[in-house]
Amino acid sequence: MHILLHTCCAPCSIAVVDGLRQEGMTVTAYYYNPNIHPYMEFRRRKETLEAYAPTIDLPLIVEEEYELAMFLRNVAERPEERCAFCYQVRLERTAAQARSMGLDGFSTTLLVSPYQNQDQIVVIGNQVAQAYGIPFIARDFRPSFRQGQQAARELGLYRQPYCGCIYSEQERYYRPPGGKGAPAERRTPIKV
Repeated sequence: MHILLHTCCAPCSIAVVDGLRQEGMTVTAYYYNPNIHPYMEFRRRKETLEAYAPTIDLPLIVEEEYELAMFLRNVAERPEERCAFCYQVRLERTAAQARSMGLDGFSTTLLVSPYQNQDQIVVIGNQVAQAYGIPFIARDFRPSFRQGQQAARELGLYRQPYCGCIYSEQERYYRPPGGKGAPAERRTPIKV
């Protein structure tokens, strides 16, 4: 079975690609992430994946267009629903690409993260699979998340400090006045 794997970043791909290959699957990675902000973060994740993929003989397709404006237009009025939209748009694009390539299915590295809503990803993935007529390969890769992150550290891969969107960056670093502040080690010092 040859599948297209939506890939958010190199560190998250480590355990997922390994797990899928252990099942006997052939994997092609697909980088499509319109949610990532700012652009330099988008580029750094993309370039890290582009450097890593050849080291494990992982074919990679990269969507170069930076579609942040589209993402923000669709989530600005309901930021609490941003993850569902983000999962939907990325999985739809992956399914369409996999179908156009004549592949056997699609999946996502988002399934490895304990910080993502696994149940919502699976529901959306199955809905997209039905709409596009191509199977969604759902696996719970979360038990291997720490192992993959450790491998990324050992390989010296860039590991991002937040999910990717501007809202997740805000949640990571900002606390409203009077609210609990971010832990000191997570605060970004401002130089004046």
